[in-house]
Amino acid sequence: MSIPSSLGFGLGLRSIYYPDILEHEPNVDWFEIISENYMIPGGRPLAILECIRADYPIVMHGVSMSLASSDPLDYAYLRELKSLAERIEPAWISDHLAWTVVHGANLHDLLPIPYTREALDHVVDRIRRVQDFLGRRLLVENASTYATFQDSEMEEWEFVTEMAERADCLLLLDVNNIFVSGFNHGFDAESFIESIPIARVAQLHLAGHGSYETHKIDTHDQPVCEEVWRLYERARLRFGDISAMIERDDNYPPFDELLAELEHMREIARTADDVRSRSAT
Repeated sequence: MSIPSSLGFGLGLRSIYYPDILEHEPNVDWFEIISENYMIPGGRPLAILECIRADYPIVMHGVSMSLASSDPLDYAYLRELKSLAERIEPAWISDHLAWTVVHGANLHDLLPIPYTREALDHVVDRIRRVQDFLGRRLLVENASTYATFQDSEMEEWEFVTEMAERADCLLLLDVNNIFVSGFNHGFDAESFIESIPIARVAQLHLAGHGSYETHKIDTHDQPVCEEVWRLYERARLRFGDISAMIERDDNYPPFDELLAELEHMREIARTADDVRSRSAT
């Protein structure tokens, strides 16, 4: 097993920013698409994606694979996903450790699971079958959660680690989701990061969230907060030079503000890399 080469520092590709990207060719190393937005036979979104793909590496990130669902895997969906991948040749494909489908209905939300041996066996089997069908290793992302299960038999990071090892998949570690879930459930976010095997992490996500007195919600509609930046620095120190990106899905700022956030990410990475270099010597 090997981790894909780092793509550098990226952004989520959103239609509101098409003009900025096409006209100015910004200093962004790569873009991540929401796979389902482009799983269509043709039209303007695909045409624009192919233009951007000519200049930037692309990663596919899905929200409907429903890896933890008790419904059967949706092979019609997987065929469309594979067809899109063959068309745009992404660096990799990712989706979430969550379920979105029940009794054939897509609830359009990333819903939590109990961290039990039974659930682990189920998810591992489904990831293996998806990887076999796609003919490539999948990146699986930790989702933010707002409820816990009394039946859980292990911590989330233990579940994620064993899942990755047994399914031989890679991990998309969402730093903001770790922070949000840590606040909601009272665990230490840094301990989560320190518990994940370095050899399995291939990508990082950062985003903003909604903060309330008793909980936080992963909304992707705010700038990355200072606590998440610090957690990103910790992740960079542990995992080194792996691909990292910022998600924004609502309350869109001017594109220059996102580019400024991306430059801040680069600065933190340079600082962390200097610390790693000094420690190595």
